[in-house]
Amino acid sequence: MTREQAEEPRGLMARLRRATLDLTPLRESPPFRRLILGESVSVIGTQVTAVAVPLQVYAQTRSAAAVGLVGVAGLLPLIVFGLYGGAIADAVDRRKLVLACSSGNLLLALVLVVQAAAGSRSTALLYGIVAAQSALFAIDSPARQTFVPRLLPVHLLPAANALKLVEFNLAVTVGPLLAGVLVAGFGYEAAYGLDCVTFAVALFAVAGLPSMRPEGGGRKAGLASVLEGLRFLRTRQVLLMTFVVDLVAMVFAMPRALFPALAEEVYGGGPQTAGLLYSSLAAGALVGVLFSGWFSRVHRHAVAVLAAIAVWGAAITLFGATDVLWVGLLCLAAAGTADMVSAVFRTAILQAAAPDEMRGRLGGVFIVVVAGGPRLGDARAGGGAELVGLQGASVTGGLAVVGVIAAVAAGAKGFRSYDARDAAQEQAER
Repeated sequence: MTREQAEEPRGLMARLRRATLDLTPLRESPPFRRLILGESVSVIGTQVTAVAVPLQVYAQTRSAAAVGLVGVAGLLPLIVFGLYGGAIADAVDRRKLVLACSSGNLLLALVLVVQAAAGSRSTALLYGIVAAQSALFAIDSPARQTFVPRLLPVHLLPAANALKLVEFNLAVTVGPLLAGVLVAGFGYEAAYGLDCVTFAVALFAVAGLPSMRPEGGGRKAGLASVLEGLRFLRTRQVLLMTFVVDLVAMVFAMPRALFPALAEEVYGGGPQTAGLLYSSLAAGALVGVLFSGWFSRVHRHAVAVLAAIAVWGAAITLFGATDVLWVGLLCLAAAGTADMVSAVFRTAILQAAAPDEMRGRLGGVFIVVVAGGPRLGDARAGGGAELVGLQGASVTGGLAVVGVIAAVAAGAKGFRSYDARDAAQEQAER
């Protein structure tokens, strides 16, 4: 055996290590490791509830449009409390704020258990609980988003965001499958009960973190603080465009409101088939993120975002064009991988370009967009299904995304030319 032949396997292993998930943030920061492990468990329960509620609404109404209204119910609280919640996060100890929000969500999960056990058929009650959950989520998330850039240096942010997406997408993969099994075998109260248990884990994970007061002492929460954050965003075209392109992707092509009806009317299944549809997006993202070691070598983050969203739109188009379950699942998995890539680089842009004293408020806008966009997408999909059918709603939405993103890529030169190395240099100078 020649020396070159002996070294070839070692070279292959090195390339594989560079391509797979980068675990450096877990080794470098014990608090970050604690946060990831705790959230990994708690988000599973949240995702079980996120699927169980639409299933319960569909069981009560037999209407895809009514399922779409689940997203609409949480939209106004998300917008109002997302913007104001970001201002609160820039004014108080963010760790304590997250603990308070997690406690409130635990109480709402208990209400869901009680209504299910009592056999309630009030869709309005479910909408009300979703609205309250959305308000707490909108306050919690901007504060929680500030944790990572406080626990890790700039060059580890893409790897850390990839790890958080492993956490999230593992939960979104397991959660819907578990929801389908629990609802079919034990009823809605069992699904909501699991959410109650996992919130205890969330509280434990955050309780062990250090204090997270904003640098510089913070800014008093209020309308002036919110407007200051919005004015700052208006002057940062790159940040603003990350929100715009994500809204395009989610509003036009988020298909999840169609899943309960598709499972029954197109694929001939029930809650477990719906669970497969819900989880396949996350499964694709999870597989993709396991091979995300190359993220740290990408510097043109905005180009990566645009390409990923175009792939998302194409995959949703193909999903709508098939009535074969395994093909549909593969299309959704491809869409999930593309969405994961977009999310990693959009988040890295936000974390690198925003100063700490603004991160709560910009995180509030981020949450309004990334959570509000899919909710608007739910409404669009549900309404579109009434006009062009279940599959037509996906096809038209996916094609719209591809067209709009192509126009953005051609016209938004400032966004397209964003380079993470320049942002890192600016942050070092601050």
